[in-house]
Parts: sequence; C-alpha cells; structure tokens
Amino acid sequence: MENVLVDEHCELCEAARFTHWYYEDEVCWVADCEACSTPMVVWRSHGTAPKSDEVEWMLARLADAGIYRFGHDVGSIDRVMRQVPDHFHAHFRDPKWLSRRWVEAPSKYSGVGGERQLLA
Repeated sequence: MENVLVDEHCELCEAARFTHWYYEDEVCWVADCEACSTPMVVWRSHGTAPKSDEVEWMLARLADAGIYRFGHDVGSIDRVMRQVPDHFHAHFRDPKWLSRRWVEAPSKYSGVGGERQLLA
C-alpha cells in the first residue's frame, strides 16, 4: 500500500499480536478486539478517511470474520470508532457483544487464520 501513515503513539498502528487474527494484507488486518472480544478490522494507515474501495474491501474482510466467528445472520458491522476515533476501524457486533468481555475468556494469538483459541 502506498503512503502508509503511522503514528508511533497509536495502539492500532502498533498492531500488537496478542488476540486471534483472522486476516491480514497490505490494506488491513482483522483480529479480536482487546476491549470487546469481537472481530475488528483496522486500516493499516493511520487516519480516518480510507478510499471507498479500501473501505469496501475492509468491511468485506470483517464480515467474513464475523460469519466465521458467529455464523450467518448473527451480527452486524459497527463503524463507530469509540476508543480510537482518529484511526479507521470497525467491529462486527453480535447480540452479546457488550457483555462478551466479562463472560468469555479472551482469545490468544496463534498465527493468522486457523482455529481461534481462548486463553486458559
């Protein structure tokens, strides 16, 4: 991807690998969000205005992860950037997303793709 902007103080730019990662390429990555434990897509470039074709691509990858995780017709895409409003990202929310972090063990990073594993 051309002209990738990175903010050294942004946790999404850091892209730390500690939760399950569903997908990654030169445009984005999709992993479980550490705050809500649902799939989240993150644009690789710091900012809030990716091109429309990049947004379409990223949301499709997020939908794939949501379907993998929860099944068909179980959730929806939430584009509200609550905790990091200056870096484009979106979540796939299932009906239990708000309570998920309190009732389910977080996932752990075990590579990109493959089986999702929970911390013991």
